[in-house]
Amino acid sequence: MPTRILGWLIGLVSLLAGSPLTQAQDFVLKVHQMLPAQATIPHDFIEPWVKRVTEQSGGRLKFELYPSMQLGGKPPGLFDQVRDGIIDLTWTLPGYTPGRFPKTEAFELPFMVTNARATSQAFQEYFEQHLQDEYAEVKVIGVHVHGPGLLHIKGSPVTRLEDLQGKKLRGPTRVTNMLLERLGAVPVGMPVPAVPEALTTGVIDGTVIPWEVTTPLKIAELVDSHTTFSGAHGLYTATFVFAMNKAKYEALPADLRQIIDANSGQAVAALMGEAMAGGDVQGEQAARARGNQIILLDEAETKRWEAAAQPVVEAWIAEMKDRGVDGAALVADAKALIAKYSAR
Repeated sequence: MPTRILGWLIGLVSLLAGSPLTQAQDFVLKVHQMLPAQATIPHDFIEPWVKRVTEQSGGRLKFELYPSMQLGGKPPGLFDQVRDGIIDLTWTLPGYTPGRFPKTEAFELPFMVTNARATSQAFQEYFEQHLQDEYAEVKVIGVHVHGPGLLHIKGSPVTRLEDLQGKKLRGPTRVTNMLLERLGAVPVGMPVPAVPEALTTGVIDGTVIPWEVTTPLKIAELVDSHTTFSGAHGLYTATFVFAMNKAKYEALPADLRQIIDANSGQAVAALMGEAMAGGDVQGEQAARARGNQIILLDEAETKRWEAAAQPVVEAWIAEMKDRGVDGAALVADAKALIAKYSAR
């Protein structure tokens, strides 16, 4: 080969070696979710997760955070946004689309949750065993629940089951609204960001949410009392999923997929549960600092609520049977997993 051509080829190879075409590609991923950036999961889990994954990828994975629905749409549409590739990752509630994730609802049944970490770990294992088909359209990074749900009431407090009669209460999911109705309240379904305005305008008399979300939404400033329950199990919980667009995940190079995988699953569920538990402490402290009335129903009264709620579990099992799903087995598995992780 002539020296002139050989030199030209060597120069071309050197030029391409420094070209972006041959360097490791960077990927920018959009994370869209419903709550303000300072809320518990966005601040205490998503931001650290993003930082960790960015560092482990050597900066090849980059993330843009969009809180409070900044990219448009409404909270119930977040799952479809990530499925359809409008966004790359989201954190959302399956319960915002009633009936779409039926087997997930086992963890939303009354008096199932113990604490946020243990129940989140149990839910992650339950997901791995039973829910792969329900979430096959996305890459699930982790699932979790919030801590024991309780009542936040404007006006006369709830000190016994009868006090709930006729009160208009916001509920997060289909199952929780079934529970509220069974207990004598009037359920009003809405995403959690809408709760402050609904309380202010009198659309609702109160809400069921965990302590942790009362802080960013300033719920303690809008209600007068908070009612919680004795024993190991809270009134209810809601389920959450942190998910990625499946096609975007599969398009990543193998080494970057491995980093995502290493920051998924059981360890992530525990972190999300811990974040929720920490947020619960802050939320309760804020309510106490304002001098709000905090009511702990005693064991006997709590058992009355448990008995009144049992038909919700039975109705759900019957509904699952009509769908060809063994709901009783799912409830038994959920209880066993919660007990397993709560005992650790």
